[in-house]
This record gives sequence, C-alpha cells and structure tokens, in this order.
Amino acid sequence: MVAEFAARITTRHRLVASALQPSTANSKEGYRPGVCNIGPEEIARRRRAGHVGLIVTVVVLALLLVVRAPALARLVIFVPAAGAAIGYLQAWFRFCAGFGARGVFNFGELGRTESVSDPEAAARDRAMARRLALGAAAIGAVVAIVAALLPA
Repeated sequence: MVAEFAARITTRHRLVASALQPSTANSKEGYRPGVCNIGPEEIARRRRAGHVGLIVTVVVLALLLVVRAPALARLVIFVPAAGAAIGYLQAWFRFCAGFGARGVFNFGELGRTESVSDPEAAARDRAMARRLALGAAAIGAVVAIVAALLPA
C-alpha cells in the first residue's frame, strides 16, 4: 500500500514537473493546444518585442509630457503600451497569439511553423489568442488612461 502511494506521488510529481518545464522540443511534443505553441527562440523574440514596446511607450509618453500634449492626445500611448504588453504576455505564457489565430506553432528555428491539424486544438489556440489580445488591450487602456490623467 505504501509502495503504491509512493508510486502515485512520484508519477504525479513527474507530470507536474514536466508541465512546468519549458519545452525545447522541435516537434509536436512541445505543443499543447491553448497552452504552449512556441519554443525558446520564439519566446525570446516575444520578450524582445516587449522590451522594444516598453521603451517606445516610455519615450513617447515623455515626449507627450514635455510638449504638454492635451490629455486626449496622450491616449495615443495605448498603441505602444498594448504592443509591449502583448510581447510580454506571449513570452510569459509561451504562446504566440498570431500563431494561435493562424493555427500554427513553432518549437524550432525562427521562421518555421507547423500546422495544427486537430480542429479542437485550433479552436483552443484561437481562444487563447483572443484572451492574450484582450489582456494586452486592457493593459494598454490602463496605461493610456493613466497617461491622460497625468498633469500636463
């Protein structure tokens, strides 16, 4: 009985540990519908996009404040802020919204994708892509509202 219990715990531990580890597979082995559709190189690319978006957001906001742009004009900060957010969210969740919407994934070198053949998996990917896009839009909206409320 104790041996059976220990075996169950060990099996569960392995399953949880493997789910938490970033996948480096170069095939469908790393792909999990609605959960993970990009590998390490694509994740790094999304993180870099987030960094660039953040820098652009800060620079544009600083320029808007220096020229004393009206509050309504400062709402333009939504675009780079949402761009930064989508980059960081995709890296964090290991999921590319664009790939999810198109029904592809990539765990190999940049620029190569494989198609998702299962319609149910593709539907889960599209749902995750929508959640990421909505999350990025919400973050961009909050940043834009804060920018508009800052004193000129």
